[in-house]
Amino acid sequence: MDLVGVLEGLLFINGSAGLSYDELLEILNIDEIKLKELIEELSSSYSNPKRGIKLEILGNKLKLVTKPEHKSYYQTLVQKEETSTLSTSALETLAIIAYNAPITRIQIDEIRGVDSSYILRKLLSKNLIYEVGKSDMPGHPNLYSTTSQFLDYFGLSSIDELPELVPVEEMLDEQDLFESKYKEK
Repeated sequence: MDLVGVLEGLLFINGSAGLSYDELLEILNIDEIKLKELIEELSSSYSNPKRGIKLEILGNKLKLVTKPEHKSYYQTLVQKEETSTLSTSALETLAIIAYNAPITRIQIDEIRGVDSSYILRKLLSKNLIYEVGKSDMPGHPNLYSTTSQFLDYFGLSSIDELPELVPVEEMLDEQDLFESKYKEK
């Protein structure tokens, strides 16, 4: 198996969170010398001017990032997307923030079950959410809330106009569901 490809896939899957050397050593089950060789080979393949990404160490994490010389194209894309509709993931994340604000990314991730870093960046760039401060949790993560532009986008005059959440238990009468599907005939 080509571990350079595996390394690239791991970094792609983990996105902007990146992976530390220790995480990569554990996942790939290799020694530090082999990991440095894999990183060098992958980094070298990205040095080709025809490639749009490169490998960087930011903080203590290895990440795939876009090349700065292509920045104007990325800005055009972001500006174009500002007028586009919101994805299901973005709507889901917005709903979580709207009903639970102020909320941290980690709390959003726990509710969604997936990493929300990319979606949060998109929502921040669209000015639908903003950082309201820092949490008292360890590491003092950012707290997010919705903006007045969020209210405008959804035609609300205040966050209080959001529909009331109904617990799933009240939506489904489990007894009726059981009897209607599994009743002996």
